[in-house]
Amino acid sequence: MKSSIKKCIFNWSGGKDSALALYHCLQNPELDIKYLVTTINDAVDRISMHGVRTELLIKQAESIGIPLYQIRLPEMPGMEAYDNVMRYHLEHFKSEGITHSIFGDIFLEDLKKYRDDRLAEIGMAGIYPLWKRDTHELINEFLDLGFGTVIACTQERLERIVGKEITPELILSLPDDVDVCGENGEFHTFAFMGPIFSSEIRYKTGVKVFKEYKAPQNADDSCVSDTNKKLSGFWYCDLISA
Repeated sequence: MKSSIKKCIFNWSGGKDSALALYHCLQNPELDIKYLVTTINDAVDRISMHGVRTELLIKQAESIGIPLYQIRLPEMPGMEAYDNVMRYHLEHFKSEGITHSIFGDIFLEDLKKYRDDRLAEIGMAGIYPLWKRDTHELINEFLDLGFGTVIACTQERLERIVGKEITPELILSLPDDVDVCGENGEFHTFAFMGPIFSSEIRYKTGVKVFKEYKAPQNADDSCVSDTNKKLSGFWYCDLISA
């Protein structure tokens, strides 16, 4: 009996976990991915939280070959405003016959519950290709597949690695309390090459900037776990299209 095809959106952050999750989804003939969906900080025209320029995001989508759908958000929206915007767009996807939303989350239970609850409200469901996998295995698989990624932003204490490409040596140099995939919000990345891309996205590093934030206010920032919500700020390395 032939399995039914699931029409999906893929929540694309531009980073390594998204890239690896998308790689696995593209191997699954039961998943029909209609859009890469990315939330954008409209005030600065950059990917929310990661701080990567939209022009690089567009190049990623063009290289992947899946239409990009941008959701524009004000800087630091409150939860109610965030939920209202996201519900509007999810209802639009539902009207197109899309039934599933794919995420690259690995082990943050509260974030997964939040996502699943919001999707259930409009009759959609979540798919989590990397869920509960060991993060050491994931980062090794990512590198073994030939992906390349650069660290776009980090917690204040990890300034030394911002702007660097992830290598086995860099992973080994991380403090013991830092997840190697940055799943607790320790760092975020920009994937620039690998098997999902038809061509490498060329970039150069620009200035490093430190920005202070209050506790996360919306779900895009919920990748920062409960134990890390009192961070004083993040280091960002500007990535420029080359």
